Amino acid sequence: MNILIAGAGRLGEQASHLLNAIGHRVTVIDRDARRLEALGAEHLHRVVRADASDAARLEAAGAPTADLLIAATGDDEDNLVIALLAKRQFRVARVMARVNNPDNAWLFDGRWGVDVALPRETPLVALIEEAAGATDTIGLVRLAAAGVSVIETHIAARSTSAGRSLGEVALPAGTVVAAVVREGRPTVPGPGYRFRAGDTVLVVTMRATERDIHDAFQ
Repeated sequence: MNILIAGAGRLGEQASHLLNAIGHRVTVIDRDARRLEALGAEHLHRVVRADASDAARLEAAGAPTADLLIAATGDDEDNLVIALLAKRQFRVARVMARVNNPDNAWLFDGRWGVDVALPRETPLVALIEEAAGATDTIGLVRLAAAGVSVIETHIAARSTSAGRSLGEVALPAGTVVAAVVREGRPTVPGPGYRFRAGDTVLVVTMRATERDIHDAFQ
């Protein structure tokens, strides 16, 4: 998943490294060169020194191809402008924005392009969980010794696999469905197992990518 983080302060720094560590392509944009230098950016996809509230700079940083944007600056006005640009101009699917002043929390909603408001006290783990919700298909782990990857995909009502049996889903070569979690209970499905909205499917694959699994189930 392509993630663009506006703001290289404490929240931006921690989120960028954690999201990068679980396999996402993370770009951080900030106008403060010292903050960007402190990131240890060699582990990130890209860092951009620019004002993220400038539409042209936000576009150059990759907003048009971002799956998720996190506006994490220390200024609520900047975060609202960034969120609005991301949602209205660049059609970013999911936009999260930090609320620095609790008195401004009422502004952080869909009118300003904000899908998820992040109060200052939001635990980082909650942010990561929200970020994971930006996509239906997520690569969980690569088992190098076994030569396989484990990928998770969530079935929604709009998913093409909803209502279909496992045998009707064209899986990529070298891919098996290891388990389906339904209402908190894991099941090893057979060919006749019929998927429902709300199911979480865990697949093990030799070569398939997240995009391949998304295309098969979604």
